[in-house]
Amino acid sequence: MVLTLGVAPLGQAVAAPVPGHSTSAAAAVDRIERVDERRWDMFVYSPSMERVIPLQVIRPADTGVPRPTLYLLNGAGGGEDGANWLNQTDILDFMGDKNANVVIPAEGMYTYYTDWQQDDPKLGRQKWQTFLTQELPPVVDEALGANGINAIAGLSMSATSALDLAIQAPGLYRAAASYSGCAQTGSPLGQTYIRSVVEVMGEIDATNMWGPFNGPGWKEHDPTLNAENLRGLSLYISNGTGLPGPYENPALPRTPQSPPLADQIVVGGTIEAATNVCARALAGRLNDLGIPATFHFRNEGTHSWGYWQDELRRSWPQLATALELESAGG
Repeated sequence: MVLTLGVAPLGQAVAAPVPGHSTSAAAAVDRIERVDERRWDMFVYSPSMERVIPLQVIRPADTGVPRPTLYLLNGAGGGEDGANWLNQTDILDFMGDKNANVVIPAEGMYTYYTDWQQDDPKLGRQKWQTFLTQELPPVVDEALGANGINAIAGLSMSATSALDLAIQAPGLYRAAASYSGCAQTGSPLGQTYIRSVVEVMGEIDATNMWGPFNGPGWKEHDPTLNAENLRGLSLYISNGTGLPGPYENPALPRTPQSPPLADQIVVGGTIEAATNVCARALAGRLNDLGIPATFHFRNEGTHSWGYWQDELRRSWPQLATALELESAGG
């Protein structure tokens, strides 16, 4: 969950067929808008959601041969609120010499990037698992000339999603990274956390997502309960404690999408402390199962973008190795 205080409430969603697309059509590129040589905006029609989904794309430094793909997910706002990887981090500069495609969905607010059991009056039809794991990868591979080697990473809300999607689609990803996520959906703590995102922030009925609380749907998507299915993946899990750290310095510049510093410290600190409990529970479960993973538990840091930028950089050598790039610098 990103700090999205002040996000405008969602309007009524209409899941109508997209003009020019049959509801039985296969997923396909609707259009590509080239911002520059390295930055593209790609729009892909999703048959399961019957609409075109926008994606922000960063192209490899060298496209002379097919390259792997990192699917990078935004937080609770889905990037729709402007608080996204492109606006809040230096990812464009960081990826400037890297030979990987980066694909960032630019929608998905409050959805947990999962398949919802019921269409929602506000959100409409949400079938993100189907889109991200079945419909999108072959389209990306063809449109970008990718080589089919994938990794996935997410922060906050989507840190849970990254692990869950890796479990739900075995073999699709070589690596999964979770930055400040609550990897528990079947526990009281995890459900309370998720409800704070979906119901409190989004004002949406969370039972439309996975059914009744404590039911099988919530347990099916719990990365800690289903941790055995993470075996074989290259895993990176990080979290702070919620205590103020270097990015709570009032002298640092702030983007227009950043919350007030006081909220970052108080609200962001509380959220990060909660996800820390979840992340440590996952670490304990993985250790009990003998599943190797890289854990980076910081002694400080709130639930905010400066730390997620650092964690992407810190996890990159491991992701690059899993993506079979020429070197850790990729």
